[in-house]
Amino acid sequence: MKKKALKINNEHVSSWSHDRVFSANMATEDLPSDFDIVILGTGLAESVVAAACSRVGQRVLHLDRRSYYAANWASFTFNGLLTWIQEQNEEPKPEEVRDWSGLIEEGEELIHLTQADSASITNLQVFSYASEEEEEEAANTTEEEKAADEGAVKESSETESAGSKEEEEEEEGAGEEEVQPIQAEGEEPEADQPRPSSPGQSEPSRKKISYAQLVKEGRRFNIDLVSKLLFSRGSLVDLLIKSNVSRYAEFKNVTRILTYRHGNIEQVPCSRADVFASRQLSVVEKRKLMRFLTSCVDETEEQTAYHGRPYLEFLQDQQLGDNLQHFLLHSIAMVADDTPTEEGLGSTRHFLRSLGRYGNTPFLFPVYGLGEIPQCFCRMSAVFGGIYCLRHSVHCLIVDRDANRCKAVIDSRGQRISCSHIVMETSYLDRSKVATPPRFLSRAVLITDSSVLPSESNQQISMVTVPPEGGSPAVKMVELSPSSMTCISGTYLVHLTCRSVGSAHQDLSPLVTRMFRTTESQEEDRRPSVLWSLYFNMAEGMASQVEGQPLPSNVHICHGPDSALGHEDAVQQAASIFQRILPEEEFCPPAPNPEDIVYDGDNTSTGEDRGDMGQDDEQNPEQNQENPDPEQNQEYRNQNQNQENPDPEQNQNQGNSELQSVGPEERPSSS
Repeated sequence: MKKKALKINNEHVSSWSHDRVFSANMATEDLPSDFDIVILGTGLAESVVAAACSRVGQRVLHLDRRSYYAANWASFTFNGLLTWIQEQNEEPKPEEVRDWSGLIEEGEELIHLTQADSASITNLQVFSYASEEEEEEAANTTEEEKAADEGAVKESSETESAGSKEEEEEEEGAGEEEVQPIQAEGEEPEADQPRPSSPGQSEPSRKKISYAQLVKEGRRFNIDLVSKLLFSRGSLVDLLIKSNVSRYAEFKNVTRILTYRHGNIEQVPCSRADVFASRQLSVVEKRKLMRFLTSCVDETEEQTAYHGRPYLEFLQDQQLGDNLQHFLLHSIAMVADDTPTEEGLGSTRHFLRSLGRYGNTPFLFPVYGLGEIPQCFCRMSAVFGGIYCLRHSVHCLIVDRDANRCKAVIDSRGQRISCSHIVMETSYLDRSKVATPPRFLSRAVLITDSSVLPSESNQQISMVTVPPEGGSPAVKMVELSPSSMTCISGTYLVHLTCRSVGSAHQDLSPLVTRMFRTTESQEEDRRPSVLWSLYFNMAEGMASQVEGQPLPSNVHICHGPDSALGHEDAVQQAASIFQRILPEEEFCPPAPNPEDIVYDGDNTSTGEDRGDMGQDDEQNPEQNQENPDPEQNQEYRNQNQNQENPDPEQNQNQGNSELQSVGPEERPSSS
């Protein structure tokens, strides 16, 4: 059986909104009273667990008290982000204490859960540098258009889902460079191989963008709360391919890796083609770099002798020189100076293994932002019978005192729901009972008017590494062009992340001032101008230990995004929880082939067959899991069409059924 490969596509497809999974009339009715697994929170790990459990036939109830999917992994439109900022700045309301003792039986006790997550996001600061006045063309906007814009902002304040993406009208993806063939080790670059762009190339003309235009076209932004990339040979990509969840999303190659050094942006030569095309390295340095990268593939006795010693010391002893040491330490291994050699070499090998699988860099980025990935797994869960409710939570766990196991939950409507296992994110725990205080990440999100390293193509997606300097932490920066469907034409979306030392503004604003033009840097130069910026601190995901009485044995905790660039931690969390719940089952097995589905005489199918019907028939992505009959499903879809998205354009092209059936080492063709 051939493996499925990710689809790398230049076309844009509307995303699927999960709010329509739940039928309109069920929103006012009680939920079923018995499930195998109740999951609280729709972050990445929780969503993977939901998909994995639903796929093997478990009855899953997936709830989130928020009005949007993906928790701290979410993506927002610009207007939705403004609403989210306003909500974060509001004072938390005192939690209503209700007496649920009438719902418990003898030998049971209650564990109360928190109803607000007020500690994971702190120190929000917003700065707008764009002109408040619209340009002349925009100034002629009619009163009707203005009223429509105000209505769009108002609508986003009521509900903003990361899955609700507006169908783009401009051909942003046209002219994008195709993914280059994989360069094998020892192969010379082809003559027509594109060369890295240099800073001296002509800079595209900058279009003046006003703040009013950002708001007006705000629904065309998709701004992630967390900034990460997918390693081409990382566990998340492998899981997307294995489970066939990749059919619900599309991905772009990260086209270049850059580094900030001595006040300049330089391109990092990482593939063989880049090394030979680099103008920053001498011929001797190129040979040394290629020899070193080749030697890193397998562990040698020389490398073993450096275990426990700094990776920088190992690089220095290889006679590589300052240039190569900088590239290898900060941009390829992406580790600190004092990182042990075995860890540095492991990171280097991971980078090299991912290199060339889908493009000239090891990284992929999902079209429409990282918030799509949790939603893709939620969709898989819904296809296989999972029930979803947003703005719905659990107030208490009902625990068998003798067995120390959770028997049921009490939801926000006072309904008792029996279950065998509970999976929930850390924010549902009382912070006062968590033994380990959270560490924080500093985040900055910038909307700029040009790239940090202009080139002939405006389709670049760049990963930029900034080494630590003068006591400041190392910063990872991701710059997204409009081709990623995360920002409007004429702008770039820039994400900066580092470990927190102080507030996010204190940690990151000095770097922003050096690399970009703001009101603090008035000199006219070629640096990009910041139109709008947001700074905030986010709690770093880490395993939490609860003080006092341990949690029931069937309650499993997921933590939020960690500081790593990839997604290994979240996938590992999900796999570990799944194995504890269902040790005999396979984790996220692939869906059966359409020809393997067997239908009964009355046109009814089993749960597994029903789920496969939902996956392979893209005309029916939101089928009613309780009513497998096609006619009832058609009525269900009509009921739910445009429930959360009144804009009909946003309800086209739901999902993506075109997968490339190629071997794991083959390059998917560009569409």
